Amino acid sequence: MNINDFILNEIRELHLDHTVGSAQELCRELPITHIPIVKNGKLVGCLPGSDIQTIDNKEALLKEYDYLLDHFYTSENATLLDLISLFADNDSNLIPVLDKELNYIGYYELGDILDVLADSPFLHLDSDTLIVEKNNTDYSMSEISQIIESNKGKLLGMYISFESPETIQITLKVSTDVINDIIQTFRRYDYTVVTQHEDDSYLEELKDRARYLRKYLDM
Repeated sequence: MNINDFILNEIRELHLDHTVGSAQELCRELPITHIPIVKNGKLVGCLPGSDIQTIDNKEALLKEYDYLLDHFYTSENATLLDLISLFADNDSNLIPVLDKELNYIGYYELGDILDVLADSPFLHLDSDTLIVEKNNTDYSMSEISQIIESNKGKLLGMYISFESPETIQITLKVSTDVINDIIQTFRRYDYTVVTQHEDDSYLEELKDRARYLRKYLDM
């Protein structure tokens, strides 16, 4: 799968000499958060649809409102995770794409990129999801991989899902038949396992002890 196959050119290019009315019409036609503004093949910026819709003078030229432009884009070499981060950081469902000479060549749509992610092995393969937590100065990605692989599991992917000044949480996608062994090994290495799993023998033991204590107290 080549992510460049999803570069689109369906939205007509607007220039700063176009009117506010033409931009408003484009926003009504398409569910886009931003309109790429181009001059001589170069991206000038991205005009937020929410801002342009508030302007009453439809005959005014867009260049009178160039201060509204947002400035973000991606290159042809962007990865899937790069794109998802850009969509989130700019609160946009459209990301302009530039080539090596910084020429505007099209855009990515959020829906297409999310579909690619949903079909990727990271999400699609049968696997378990673990979230582990540790002091953010003590964790090690190589140690995490070693824990999983030493228990005959396969690490499909991982990412930092939460970070504070004291702790860090890492989300893991793991292919394994012995998730309990991996969970117990993480605990021996002083990781807190945030997610709960039905076959976690440690939690089952705690539940049994709690049931025994309640029974004892009720006697």
